[in-house]
Amino acid sequence: MPGQGPSAPTAAAAAAAPAARGDQPAAAQNKPAKCKACCACPETKRARDECIVLNGEEHCRPLIEAHKQCMRDMGFNI
Repeated sequence: MPGQGPSAPTAAAAAAAPAARGDQPAAAQNKPAKCKACCACPETKRARDECIVLNGEEHCRPLIEAHKQCMRDMGFNI
């Protein structure tokens, strides 16, 4: 029948979409923010990077750890 042709791919795509989401790890499904790691925690990242440039990594451990904690809080596995 002509009416079934166009709806068949749509039904198949709709059926495949939930399966694709179910394959993701639980941590990815529970991520509080939908952003990339490069865009998360800009305040702590900026402070950390500035400290490292000016003072060296060995003198910036508290800022590095603060940024790591912020990333963890955003749902990233750091």
